[in-house]
Amino acid sequence: MESLVTANDVLFVLLGAIMVLAMHAGFAFLEVGTVRQKNQVNALVKIMVDFCVSTIAYFFIGYGIAYGIHFFNGAGTLTVQNGYGLVKFFFLLTFAAAIPAIISGGIAERAKFNPQLAATFLLVGFVYPFFEGIAWNAHFGFQDWLKASFGANFHDFAGSVVVHAMGGWIALPAVILLGARNGRYTKDGRLHAYPPSNIPFLALGAWILTVGWFGFNVMSAQSIQGISGLVAVNSLMALVGGTLAALLLGKNDPGFVHNGPLAGLVAVCAGSDVMHPLGALVTGAVAGTLFVWAFTLTQTRFKIDDVLGVWPLHGLCGAWGGIAAGIFGATSLGGMGGVSLMSQLAGTGLGVVIALVGGTIVYGALKKIVGIRLDAESEFDGADLSIHKIPSVSGD
Repeated sequence: MESLVTANDVLFVLLGAIMVLAMHAGFAFLEVGTVRQKNQVNALVKIMVDFCVSTIAYFFIGYGIAYGIHFFNGAGTLTVQNGYGLVKFFFLLTFAAAIPAIISGGIAERAKFNPQLAATFLLVGFVYPFFEGIAWNAHFGFQDWLKASFGANFHDFAGSVVVHAMGGWIALPAVILLGARNGRYTKDGRLHAYPPSNIPFLALGAWILTVGWFGFNVMSAQSIQGISGLVAVNSLMALVGGTLAALLLGKNDPGFVHNGPLAGLVAVCAGSDVMHPLGALVTGAVAGTLFVWAFTLTQTRFKIDDVLGVWPLHGLCGAWGGIAAGIFGATSLGGMGGVSLMSQLAGTGLGVVIALVGGTIVYGALKKIVGIRLDAESEFDGADLSIHKIPSVSGD
């Protein structure tokens, strides 16, 4: 009976890993549909290669930093419990690899290819697992201190802060250090619109991400006994709230509409196992509102050329999700309890600080040593031709 339970757990986590792996196709097509046509091939290649570089970095370095586990044993040892330890690594790898996939959308259309691969290795190998170990493996006594001080650990069930806020806040210094795309702003500071190149691809990417997210959230239980329909329905309600809020505030703009569910899902990750569905609906609606407002503000007032809006979408909505878990997870608002708003604020704040410092160090050093931006001619020609030597669409 025990072996059957273990085998079911392996299958459960493996299916989750496959669903989150499929989300990387969503990241790719969301970027393909948003960037100009001359940069579409680059978007597709980046996401694929970044995932492979992430695997190497996480397998050899990052997973050990976060959990103190390595795989330098014989295959007979690795297959104990039907290889549960291996599929757990696979599942958590797909989370880690989301960091460069998130960043990719912010730095699109003007970033050099090889320096970005180096950044991916450093971020997934060192920066991300450093905070992952603190939040999910109780490193450095931070969780113990929070529990002693505020009565509860920092709670992030599926990575609103550990994955999404980290990715978004790492991307912010990268985008700022790169600077805006040529021609994006006129000399007098006015915004020159670069509309999405392909709305169907953008929508496809959003749909793939939305569907895969149920693996991201539900399978974060990491055992079939821990599965909860509450997580699934909370994810559903958050995506609905995010979509409708983005539709309303974005005035029917399809770019906002298709990022709305993603904003809601980013925000609900942390508290999806403790919120009431009505709390998840509000959490998603606030996230959709926050995304539209912050994306518009960063592009127009702050002149930050974050192409896909990854800082508003993942950085801000992820941070909001960490805080929302402490609000709507409370029993007084219909939640399961066991959370503390102060612990959520502290954990979220620490994640943001580590992401900002790590992103600044990695991209700042790469900018100084090898440069991180394409030259003006290559940027004008587009990353497809200048890096990959082929356009996304060829004539006969």
